[in-house]
Amino acid sequence: MPTDDYQQLLEKYKQRIKEEFGEKAILVPTQITTKEYTHFKKELYPAKYSLYEKACNFSEKILKLNADQKTADKLQKFIDVCHLTVTPSGVISFSILAALFIIVFGSLSTFALPVLFCLEPMFFFVVFFLFTGLLLIPILQKVPEFMGNTWRMKASNQMVQSIFYIVTYMRHTSNLERAIEFAADHLDQPLSLDFRKILWDVETQQYSTVQESAEAYLLTWKEWNKEFVESFHLIEASLYEPSEERRLALLDKSLDVVLNGTYENMLHYAHSLKEPMTMLHMLGVILPILGLVILPLVVSFMAGGTNPFQTAIYIAVLYNLALPAGVYYLGKSILSKRPAGYGAADISENPAVQKFTKVNIPLGKAFTISLNPVIFTVVLLAVFFIIGFSPIILHALNPAFEIEDADGKIKLMDYVCPPTTPLCELTEKIGPYGLGASLLSLIVTAGLGISFGLYFSLRSKNVIKIRERTRALEDEFSSALFQLGNRLGDGLPAEIAFAKVAATMQGTTSGEFFNLTEKNIMKLGMGLQEALFDPKVGAVRSYPSRVIESSMKVLIESIKKGPRIAAQALLSMSRYIKEIHTVEERLKDLMGEVISSMKAQVQFLTPAIAGIVIGITSMISTILTKLAAQLSGLAAKGTEAGGFADMLDIFGIGMPTFHFQIIVGLYVVQLAYILTILANGIENGVDKLGERYELGKNLIRGTLLYCFLAGVVMILFNLFAAQILTGTLPGT
Repeated sequence: MPTDDYQQLLEKYKQRIKEEFGEKAILVPTQITTKEYTHFKKELYPAKYSLYEKACNFSEKILKLNADQKTADKLQKFIDVCHLTVTPSGVISFSILAALFIIVFGSLSTFALPVLFCLEPMFFFVVFFLFTGLLLIPILQKVPEFMGNTWRMKASNQMVQSIFYIVTYMRHTSNLERAIEFAADHLDQPLSLDFRKILWDVETQQYSTVQESAEAYLLTWKEWNKEFVESFHLIEASLYEPSEERRLALLDKSLDVVLNGTYENMLHYAHSLKEPMTMLHMLGVILPILGLVILPLVVSFMAGGTNPFQTAIYIAVLYNLALPAGVYYLGKSILSKRPAGYGAADISENPAVQKFTKVNIPLGKAFTISLNPVIFTVVLLAVFFIIGFSPIILHALNPAFEIEDADGKIKLMDYVCPPTTPLCELTEKIGPYGLGASLLSLIVTAGLGISFGLYFSLRSKNVIKIRERTRALEDEFSSALFQLGNRLGDGLPAEIAFAKVAATMQGTTSGEFFNLTEKNIMKLGMGLQEALFDPKVGAVRSYPSRVIESSMKVLIESIKKGPRIAAQALLSMSRYIKEIHTVEERLKDLMGEVISSMKAQVQFLTPAIAGIVIGITSMISTILTKLAAQLSGLAAKGTEAGGFADMLDIFGIGMPTFHFQIIVGLYVVQLAYILTILANGIENGVDKLGERYELGKNLIRGTLLYCFLAGVVMILFNLFAAQILTGTLPGT
């Protein structure tokens, strides 16, 4: 043992002896610089939080604002949960400084600069930036709460599994420290980090025992998950039971408590979801999309001499910035109240399946090229954008360019003069107003939805197949472990027991797993541990599941104490897996109605309503545009138009459907993205793999449905509008 380590260990036990004899301990500060501790700290503070932490710490140096005690305590609670290296003062200072920056910079750039260059100031944006800055103050102050809730939700999804791992280990080895270490090794972040911190706090002498360290950690969960705290206390109580029967009963009771508590909490959450989900649907989907019907009329009657492109920018700010931000904030608020559940693991982080998150192109039998899906997304998006924006590109290259059908009803671009200047130059014309251009704008929307949907799909579709295969094994694994436990209980060696179970369960996923293990033992001459955990051919490598991995590790640990101890451990684990699976199915049944409603909104209702509305909007825009053009032509020729001539002063030329459709199409894609994340979060908690898979499906399906319906309704309604306008005015 190195001298430094020996001295530290000697000093540690000297202090402990002094404490036991009643002497006042003098803690000698020790500096731990091992690679493991450095790696632990690096994992504990994720890089994604560093930018926010730097912003808060920088703001605190410039403008140090102190929050009241109640607010500071609330912020500190969430800061501690997600391990942020900031202070409540820094959070408050950053929210004020960021809001002031938005207000001042936005006002200067949209009011002062245009006035400086003798242009018209944009009062709309001045008001927009003012309200945005004021709203950002409370929102930015809630960032630690959102981060803390995200951390809490990820950890809550692992609560059942954590108790399961601790109980499983302690059934055969009554050692809390080793059980927590076993759980930390098999859990994903963030709960694995929390469990490691319990052990590190003991190693760094912050607490003298694991029980004290665990008790300090459990204080953070008393408010959010009392069942987890109670279960942990039952596990701790089992350490002091002299009777083996009572010790095992307490361990079983701890798992029952957390399972029943999970179900009851989710039941209450499901009942409370109806009202906020209705509000989200109305404010985020129905009202904004139905408002699009009257928007073209409002724009036309208020436009007058306003540039339609400028009007499009105003609408885009409202529909593509303000509304999505509001829907996202409301959805996050709903999601933050989700209690503990039973989440799915993101196996894409497993090094063995990393290659399946890329596009693998085989070039021969021994060589494969792995490409990042971003490449396909960028190329596809560029092609769609070039085609979709071709009316604007062609007009910029040649303003006189135009394509129309034989009757002149369907035009590709149809750039027209503003009503204020009936006789204008080609370069002064605005548009494109043609039906052909409107249909081409759908390609822009399709490009956005399909490109991003393809990215998420390519990243997840191969990995999700592996997870589904692994889940099929997990569903059968309870009975497989039961059979394996019975074989071990008969006194058979583990290697022979695997062969027996493989023969019994032939044709099932579990049978394949046991058969693969048997082949490694018989044909490759491996031992049981190597046959299961070999990094190249191990059976567990082909089925990357934490439950299966932990079950086999429990088998390896318990088999050292004899086949009967191993049999008892596997039989208990079989029962636990079955109970967890039962609760998981009950949770899915509870959330089924809410989830199916949200999926219907994403996949059908929102795209269908928006597509029909765009078709109606296109018809209204066509009628108003043609009517304004005809009246302008009559006025320019000096023709007597009677009362129709006065209509020129009532409304402007309106906004091109080309621009309007792109704004609405982008809003549909944004809604599909936000609602998919919300639906997946309500159903599965934090499940990045499932989220990416659902985004891939919903973005592509929803966007294609919207584009198809919008295109069909556009064509039908524009042909109908052309018939209406025939003979409306003199000389037509």
